[in-house]
Amino acid sequence: MHYVITGGAGHISKPLALELLKKGHAVTVIGRSAGNLKELTDAGAQAAIGSVEDLAFLARSFSGADAVYLMIPPFQQPRNWKAEIGKIGENYAAAIRQTGVPYAVLLSSIGADLPDGCGPVSGLYLAEKALEQVPGLNLLKLRPGYFYTNFLGNISLIKTAGIIGSNFGGTEEKIVLSSTEDIAAAAAEALQQLNFTNSTVQYLVSDELDTASIAAAIGNTIGIPNLPWVPFTDAQLEEGLLAAGLAPQLAANYTEMGAAIRSGKMFGDYRTSTAQKRGTRTFKDFLPLFKAAYSAAS
Repeated sequence: MHYVITGGAGHISKPLALELLKKGHAVTVIGRSAGNLKELTDAGAQAAIGSVEDLAFLARSFSGADAVYLMIPPFQQPRNWKAEIGKIGENYAAAIRQTGVPYAVLLSSIGADLPDGCGPVSGLYLAEKALEQVPGLNLLKLRPGYFYTNFLGNISLIKTAGIIGSNFGGTEEKIVLSSTEDIAAAAAEALQQLNFTNSTVQYLVSDELDTASIAAAIGNTIGIPNLPWVPFTDAQLEEGLLAAGLAPQLAANYTEMGAAIRSGKMFGDYRTSTAQKRGTRTFKDFLPLFKAAYSAAS
């Protein structure tokens, strides 16, 4: 089988590509830099260097593929983040139309069933809709929860203020969490089995914890046993993100996503869905990585 993987050597794309190569498949990896892909090309992957914003490049890269793995790369200075995410989805859809790729796995998100009010996830709603319109495409919309690795963004706050927090949490409501390793494994399984048809949703969840338990687990790991989770207001979070150097569009959208987590609406469809897959990496399994990053941070 020939697979095309977007996302370069990212936390999900890299282990996904390596797993497919290990199983003897042909793999093309799309990225912006040949240097960043060296480990994958050394392992046998073909590199396609270019931008997913370039439709002609995408069509050339997708040509001859049996299936593609699609993810939306991060934007540093977006003008309209949701629309720009949706535009990449439209590019993917157009390239698949041109090349006739029969299968695609899209890295989407829990909450992508909602057209608005979920920050960047509302952009993934647009990407899902664009791909759903491709005639004959068998599409798996892989919807993980809140990434474990997102908590690495709290390291500076813990070091400077001795707290962890966001504009959600502080209640007994459990947050739906996902490991990037579990996501890569689920994508690898789906791409090799190709047992999904039409437009299919699969939620991928590794753990569910309330924020007090998250704070306690992190605190005990880094030697701060009473580390508190502090719920911020939306204004406080957005102000903090801007002060940390995030672009206004990013800060506003992350704040909106946190508010959707706080209200519970982001998890609504997941709570009632039977299309759930459970990962094997618990939050406890993530803690050594957090500890290493915390120790390395100045």
